[in-house]
Amino acid sequence: MMARIFKHREALLFVAILMLVGAIELRFPGFVAPRNLVSIYNDTAILIILALGQAAVILSRGIDLSIAANLALSGTIAALLNVAFPDLPVIFLLVAAVISGSVLGAINGLLVWRLSIPPIVVTLGTMTIYRGTIFLLTGGAWVNAHEMTDAFKAVPRAVFLGIPVLAWFSLAVIVVMMAVLIMTRLGRAFYAVGGNPHAAVYTGISVGRTHFFAYLIAGALAGLAGYLWTARYAVAYVDIANGFELDVVAACVIGGISIAGGAGTAIGAVLGALFLGIIKNALPVIDVSPFWQMAISGTVIIIAVAVNARSSRVKGRVILKKAEHAL
Repeated sequence: MMARIFKHREALLFVAILMLVGAIELRFPGFVAPRNLVSIYNDTAILIILALGQAAVILSRGIDLSIAANLALSGTIAALLNVAFPDLPVIFLLVAAVISGSVLGAINGLLVWRLSIPPIVVTLGTMTIYRGTIFLLTGGAWVNAHEMTDAFKAVPRAVFLGIPVLAWFSLAVIVVMMAVLIMTRLGRAFYAVGGNPHAAVYTGISVGRTHFFAYLIAGALAGLAGYLWTARYAVAYVDIANGFELDVVAACVIGGISIAGGAGTAIGAVLGALFLGIIKNALPVIDVSPFWQMAISGTVIIIAVAVNARSSRVKGRVILKKAEHAL
């Protein structure tokens, strides 16, 4: 029973997280205090939201390098609307951010679907376009805290049942994305297209349309994260979340989402994000410089990719051996 459990990547990652937390606790007592753990989760909530959107894209054999730029542009749009119309209810600003993120994600999806441009090329281009659009909208200026209304800034910072609302948003996204991937036809299409797009066509699945909806979902979640980021940190400018797309991809890879598509789970993406979040919270505590933090994060990504690749090779060899015996 235990051997079967530990064959699952998620179980191994969960144990690794427990061991990491335990090791940090031995060095710095109080790290596992409930209040501190809630704070770490809250700090990781936006990464979790984006990782779940990225997971849908990677599962369908794509990638979205523009996801952080989408966050920045959607958050900036929400902030500018708040400045221009301070009496507008926050729910409308939140919806505006989600809609703008969805539109930006749909642009990625349409370019990949209709023009058959490789996803990495499309999203690398739109990443630059979205950042440039922020500059055009703001003239390079920052939207600062004193320009935003208190209601706009209050939502992600509010506390409900002892847990910040930002964390509640991420928990809701986890539940929804798990349901989408496990229980819906679209979720099964992501796995089918990522696993074997040619076979998926023969089963009546539209590969292009599946890619489109993956990018649409990723965009919508980036828009949601854009509002939450901007409201929480009370600032909007061209470079917010710059480079954050690498952390998002890393969370997915560490969580066992195959970069080749077709394999992985929502819970794996969440655990990968939590693993990264714990490392990023722990390294400053033990006086590791920001440069070494980047190196350590990069090393973790390479190890995760290597483990994924090795797991895939082992499965392939077993199949070949069985086939040889059958002959």
